Amino acid sequence: MTHTSADLNPITNAYENALYLSMGFSRADLDKPRIAIANSWSETTPGHFHLRKLADCVKDGIRRAGGMPVEFNTIAPCDGIAQGPGMHYVLPAREIIAASVELMVKAHGFDGLVLMCSCDKIVPGMLMAAARCNLPTVFVLGGVMVPGIWRGKTVVTCDVKEAMGQFVAGRISAEEFRDIEDAACPSFGVCSMMGTASTMCCLVEAMGLALPSAATLTATADRRHRLSCLSGERIVELARTGAKFRQFLTHESLTNAIRVGLAIGGSSNMVIHLLALAAELGIPLTLDDFDRLSRETPLLIKFKPASDLCLTDLHEAGGVSALLKQMSRLLTLDCPVVEGGTLRNRVEQAVVWRKRILRPLDSPLAPEGGLAVLKGSLAPEGAVVKQSGVAPKMLVHTGPAKVFDSEEAVREHLLSKRVQPGDVLVIRYEGPRGGPGMRELSIPAAILVGMGLGDSVAMVTDGRFSGATRGPCIGHVAPEAALRGPLAAVRDGDLIAIDIPNRRLDLKVPESEILQRLSAWQPPPPKASVGFLDLYRRLAQSASRGATL
Repeated sequence: MTHTSADLNPITNAYENALYLSMGFSRADLDKPRIAIANSWSETTPGHFHLRKLADCVKDGIRRAGGMPVEFNTIAPCDGIAQGPGMHYVLPAREIIAASVELMVKAHGFDGLVLMCSCDKIVPGMLMAAARCNLPTVFVLGGVMVPGIWRGKTVVTCDVKEAMGQFVAGRISAEEFRDIEDAACPSFGVCSMMGTASTMCCLVEAMGLALPSAATLTATADRRHRLSCLSGERIVELARTGAKFRQFLTHESLTNAIRVGLAIGGSSNMVIHLLALAAELGIPLTLDDFDRLSRETPLLIKFKPASDLCLTDLHEAGGVSALLKQMSRLLTLDCPVVEGGTLRNRVEQAVVWRKRILRPLDSPLAPEGGLAVLKGSLAPEGAVVKQSGVAPKMLVHTGPAKVFDSEEAVREHLLSKRVQPGDVLVIRYEGPRGGPGMRELSIPAAILVGMGLGDSVAMVTDGRFSGATRGPCIGHVAPEAALRGPLAAVRDGDLIAIDIPNRRLDLKVPESEILQRLSAWQPPPPKASVGFLDLYRRLAQSASRGATL
């Protein structure tokens, strides 16, 4: 409801008015729609480094449209920087981001909400907050990092990770390794690969929550400032009409987003984030829904590291709107979008500029989407694999288990070059509670590929993998080992059978033996005993339910 002092008893808002006046707001401002700008600007995260400047453009748009912008901040950890021990804290940060935005917005009683975000846990955290606040809402995304060039080839962040394995295997020199590191990130913005950040930004645009091209335009483009200003103007209009978040994010728009994520070979992390979002909205969604939709949704495009394409290539092909056009017959097009009208309007106006890379439904890269949900004796609740990044020869594989109780242990094993072709590396006690925090094992996975073992060695874990992971890397195994899941019963040498086409993940040990091992199992000591991480360890739900509190 728009704040209008004329409609109120003179003393009703006097206290807050006095406080706003102390910060330079005018009495005229206090009669305008009051718009919160939740900004995740940070000097710790390339995808958010420039959001302070973009916020000024948003404010200009809000003022131009007759609103009162009020900015506050929330945290923004970088998954790439927070590797190793720091990764314990990244997924739990999603809950803090969601709660911090919710608490600020509800405490101050705003009329509309602009959410400024770019990266892996910040976008989903703000989506969860928006669901709780249910105000007129517009997302302002930070845009894509400019890809780097090394020896005439495009390089992005995931190339650095794979270069680690290449260096360990002696396939590149120390000088070449340093040159790749220098070249990979030439600007701020979201990593220009199909990681979790770019996946979630594309889904936000597909759900109609951000203006067209917001997900794929580079962070450095002049047009990014205009988009931010237009977003500011648009939120004031939405606040005046009262069009709330839940009118845009419905079961239909959420299903559209899942299909888009599957069609682009999106991050497996989108599963836990969309499960968490659906729970906030009261929309029924399970792992089985992802798998069903993946069987129905062809893969239309792949990006680094599963191909040589970057997010800038998608933008040049027409962006998310062009993708929606290519897959329109699978989508519900009557969903509203924040600029007005419906998704159908975006599709009608879209042009597919590079049909050779953005395939139509009748000529896809693969008949199924990028993700598959596996179940079996090793994952009764399910596990997730990015099948679009798996070599055909590894879609079905049986091999002996090599068991590790942490990321550090498997990383040491890889760096000591003790891995054998055919092995299945099992990394357990990295789930939401066991980790705690469900760490992302992207560096071990990338080292494996860089060593040339991505088509002969598999990984299985109750932790997560990056969206920018390729190879037979199966994560989100549930129940997790710390909750007496079957992963806790695996021993070195046990055979593990992976069958992605038939959606199976099995421990080739008699059920009676598995139960006997689990009955004798004792949980390891908790890895966190203080602070928020300990709270998360005690309260986190299964990955199959979004790893929420």
